[in-house]
Amino acid sequence: MIPFLVPLLLLMAAPFWESQPPKEWTDLQLEALLSDSPWAQMMPGPGTSAVPVNCRLALAAPVEQGEKELARRAALRTKPGPKGEEDPGALEYRLWLEDNRATQIILAIRLTSNQGLLDDREVRRMEEESVMRVGKKKIKMTGHFPPSQGDPFLRMAFPREVQLSDKTVTFELYLPGVSAPFRSAEFKIKDMVVAGKLEI
Repeated sequence: MIPFLVPLLLLMAAPFWESQPPKEWTDLQLEALLSDSPWAQMMPGPGTSAVPVNCRLALAAPVEQGEKELARRAALRTKPGPKGEEDPGALEYRLWLEDNRATQIILAIRLTSNQGLLDDREVRRMEEESVMRVGKKKIKMTGHFPPSQGDPFLRMAFPREVQLSDKTVTFELYLPGVSAPFRSAEFKIKDMVVAGKLEI
């Protein structure tokens, strides 16, 4: 009987982001959380030549904790230098987030180049064609913040119109400068619940 209980207990064990503080997460666990978890994934492109693009729900508590822990570990590996002013792009995003956190979902997309975001037509297309789908609702984004010197992620804001009763939330995106710019990411609501609270 006991041999059958061990796999069952392992299945019932809480995931590491619930059972351990971020400082105890291994590098592999941290990488998995930020690239292949209920809140993060690699968005494939059509065909085999398109490079997958990392996206994550940046305001979900496990992701925020993971990003902070990643930054802490990176700081430990580098020599401390003179503290400069905060990057203007990062500052703008931080100040905006202070006022809008409760009403927004932030999808962060890792871009290898900002070139596409320098083309106004491409940016307008991104704004018009990038949507969030929840059930039968199709919701446009409310704003976006390009990657900055200290933050390599394009951050897209969408209204926080997702409930525990929904099954999935899907982002259909147009990403300027990315090969195969039309990308899609689907997240399952039930998988994003931590201690009874929807983290998104």
